[in-house]
Amino acid sequence: MALAIDSGPTDVPLIHLTIGDLLNETAERFADREALVVPHQSIRQSWAEFNASVDAVAKGLMAAGIDTGDRVAMWSPNFAEWIYIQFATAKIGAIQVNVNPAYRTSELEYALNQSGARMLVTKTEFLTSAYRDMVETVAPKCPDLERVVYFDTDDWAALVAAGRSIDDADLAARMAGLDADDDINIQYTSGTTGFPKGATLSHKAILNNAQFVGMMCDFDETDRLAIPVPFYHCFGMVMGNLACAVYGSTMVIPSPAFEPGAVLEVVEAEKCTSLYGVPTMFIAQLGHPDLGSRDLSSLRTGIMAGSPCPIEVMGQVIDEMNMSEVTIAYGQTETSPVSTQTRTTDSVERRVTTVGRVLPHVETKIIDPDTGETVERGQEGEYCTRGFHVMNGYWNDPEKTALAIDDEGWMHSGDLATMDDEGYVNIVGRLGDMIIRGGENIYPREIEEFLYTHPNIADAQVIGVPDAKYGEAVMAWVQTNEGATLTEDEVREFCKDAIAHYKVPRYISFVSEFPMTVTGKVRKAEMREKSIADLGLANAITETA
Repeated sequence: MALAIDSGPTDVPLIHLTIGDLLNETAERFADREALVVPHQSIRQSWAEFNASVDAVAKGLMAAGIDTGDRVAMWSPNFAEWIYIQFATAKIGAIQVNVNPAYRTSELEYALNQSGARMLVTKTEFLTSAYRDMVETVAPKCPDLERVVYFDTDDWAALVAAGRSIDDADLAARMAGLDADDDINIQYTSGTTGFPKGATLSHKAILNNAQFVGMMCDFDETDRLAIPVPFYHCFGMVMGNLACAVYGSTMVIPSPAFEPGAVLEVVEAEKCTSLYGVPTMFIAQLGHPDLGSRDLSSLRTGIMAGSPCPIEVMGQVIDEMNMSEVTIAYGQTETSPVSTQTRTTDSVERRVTTVGRVLPHVETKIIDPDTGETVERGQEGEYCTRGFHVMNGYWNDPEKTALAIDDEGWMHSGDLATMDDEGYVNIVGRLGDMIIRGGENIYPREIEEFLYTHPNIADAQVIGVPDAKYGEAVMAWVQTNEGATLTEDEVREFCKDAIAHYKVPRYISFVSEFPMTVTGKVRKAEMREKSIADLGLANAITETA
């Protein structure tokens, strides 16, 4: 029996450029082709125009004193300014810090301080997010933060105007001093020890990941990609924006935040050939009343990722949305993000029952989590990967980096997987207790430590329970202090303005004790079983299996 280890092909060479150099090449090759379409901002730019906008912002950052290696945080839904900052920071060698637009005060404060961000670019407000109010609350507690730019005010024009003092030669000289292996992006991923970890990615890692993800979808300069997934995550900024930059394809942004009707409208109006999303996004589009009246005949491919795809959904996406070549991708933030992906030529069964095969220039193996030995194909073990795509490390956290990446360069995912005889990988579970809610990775410990800060809570344990719509929902078991009273609504209200909405517990159970092992460890599996029974969620397991 063969061992569960595989390597991707190497016939297509790696890109050894910085993101800025790559963008300059693309803008020269495809100067007049459309690069960016943002209907909600009435923006339509060619690659030459887009590159000029990026250069203007890059010079503005230089005029503001942003140096190579400085951190610039970006906190916003999907607006054009997000993309300009993404490429502008890359051109000047600043490290962009992605801040989840759903973050609230405690999370924002942590991300700014942990990264040491000198500048924050954000919006004054969006829907229920009062960004300016939150910044004003947090800024006094962030000593490294020198400047906040609200891009929906005169701040943005002032930033760009200041950049006119910077010569083209100054920008070119800055770019010439950069290296493809430099840190260029920090993305926060929830941590098992209570706080997010800043996965630090290089030009080379995310640029080549974008190249190969696009290759699996057969992208070229004629493709038009609808990107409804958020930019703050690799799905939007790497698999979306950067993949378009590699191939000269068009970035089409349907709306600031996901709206199924807006996606369908934009796909028809802009004749998009590709569409991204997590399964819940595709389910929402399939259930939208406009689906039948929209002409989606231009669609060909796309990517579904973030959580397992039900076979019925895949079938409907192919039949009703014309996405016959839709692919499935798997990875994690720490791997830039994709390490395995199905091909457009794979059967529907392969695209539903597996997460594909290893990408080019990437190695994958499945190991026994106890011994570290590679298991045989077909056997379960921990998924590990190695290659250009592995992060440079967790920002300012060598201890956690050493726990994630071993001495031989293998990134340990914490996911349980199998590999078949043809190299197709299937994710079957998790070593830890991470919750995946609609494509968002949630580590219970982070929520538990926040709940501990409530004056009436003595202890809290968080688990995931089945949910027919999102795959999993967050549930908290809460012990109150002696004599204290607390309601479910009070707990949710406490969470509301401090942690992201998707982390707020949907279910709350007040208990006097937790099931424990003889050695004093909480038995979360038992908690989950009891909660499923008490809440009557057994059917949800069947629906999401």
